Amino acid sequence: MNDGASIRGKAWLFGDHVDTDVIIPVRYCTAFTKEELGPYAMAGLDPAFASKVALGDIVVGGVNFGCGSSRENAPLALLGAGVGAVVASSFGRIFFRNSINVGLPIIECPELVAECRQGDELILSPLKGEAANERLGKNYLVSPYPESIVNIVEAGGLTPYVRERLRSKG
Repeated sequence: MNDGASIRGKAWLFGDHVDTDVIIPVRYCTAFTKEELGPYAMAGLDPAFASKVALGDIVVGGVNFGCGSSRENAPLALLGAGVGAVVASSFGRIFFRNSINVGLPIIECPELVAECRQGDELILSPLKGEAANERLGKNYLVSPYPESIVNIVEAGGLTPYVRERLRSKG
């Protein structure tokens, strides 16, 4: 996460039921690193997205964001494009877990999503259970991450987290 506690970025709005096939179309799934996948993030909806998004910007989705195929490539592509976090009304279950596993912070906040406009400046604090929309001057409460998820996301994903735990025990 940006400073370990909060993520600040411009909102990029997408709708309901954004599936992993449009987050990273299958033709780009021959790549497996965030650096290789990043240029194709959201290519199924906006082929120029990766060239427009700034480091730390926030993808805002509606209900069931990340539904579809169980592909870890989808949250990796978002990370590779520089996305700092995803906030949505709800997430596909597998996308939620894959995002945590690769270190992409995600937050459910239907109220923020309903009131957000393209380009709004958002501040997300998943560790504190807070989110804010600066244009509206409004704060939202969200469920804070449990400690187990905090540790994984702060480590940069499940693999770095496990490696560090193994090193500290050995």
